[in-house]
Amino acid sequence: MPPDTVSSFTTCTGHDQHGRYPQVLTLADFQHNLAVVQARMAAACQRAGRDAASVRLLPVSKTQPSDRLRLAHAAGCRMLGENKVQEAWGKCEALQDLTDLRWSVIGHLQTNKAKLVARFASEFQALDSLRLAEALDRRLQAEGRALDVFVQVNTSGEASKYGLAPDAVPAFLQALPAMSALRVRGLMTLALFSHDSARVRQCFVRLRRLRDQLRQSAPAGMSLEELSMGMSGDFDIAIEEGATVVRVGQAIFGARAVPDQHYWPGLAGPVEVDGGSAQSLHPN
Repeated sequence: MPPDTVSSFTTCTGHDQHGRYPQVLTLADFQHNLAVVQARMAAACQRAGRDAASVRLLPVSKTQPSDRLRLAHAAGCRMLGENKVQEAWGKCEALQDLTDLRWSVIGHLQTNKAKLVARFASEFQALDSLRLAEALDRRLQAEGRALDVFVQVNTSGEASKYGLAPDAVPAFLQALPAMSALRVRGLMTLALFSHDSARVRQCFVRLRRLRDQLRQSAPAGMSLEELSMGMSGDFDIAIEEGATVVRVGQAIFGARAVPDQHYWPGLAGPVEVDGGSAQSLHPN
């Protein structure tokens, strides 16, 4: 559903220069940033002829201290996205008094960390191997829980990204019904790390078209309604192309303490990565 006109919001396609977003320190700061993000979301939906209620905002709180997360909760955030499962688990324990706060793990997961995700997460957005699916299912069965999952797809073809190749997704989906604790909700991707908005848009178009094709052959009862794509600088484009979940970090929480290339040394140049899985990031 590409729009007839380019987004009026000036963006660097999700991978903006570090420091663009001021630090967020107060409840008023969070409320302001959330309002700005929600206005951008609504404008993108209007351009695409979509209902604004069809897109969910997932604030990404990676590297943020617990006191900031309490402010985000006070501002209305009820689910937070975290890349590193151990960091997320620590925050979950520190904030257990916030009984309505839920957690989405959005970064690459090693199979030996599946037990942590099974213990507390409500959602996992980076499912990319049968081995991991089996480990999660086994741990979830032991916990007596189920988990919403998104299958991560590498739509950019970059070696730095985790995720299944698009042509590997159909067979992968056929194997998942055997894991009854996993509730497949849809697909997730990270766009190309580029300032070229047309190339970034194509990553989102590929995911949407793949989802539409998979609906014809997906196992009975499997939901593929969700498309998780778009971050702080490119979620406008992602919404225009069908995103139902956008993962937004720095536009809500402000710039992180150090640029993302400090954590992701394999990435060249200034980038902004709110949420997802890249192989250059050290493992969880």
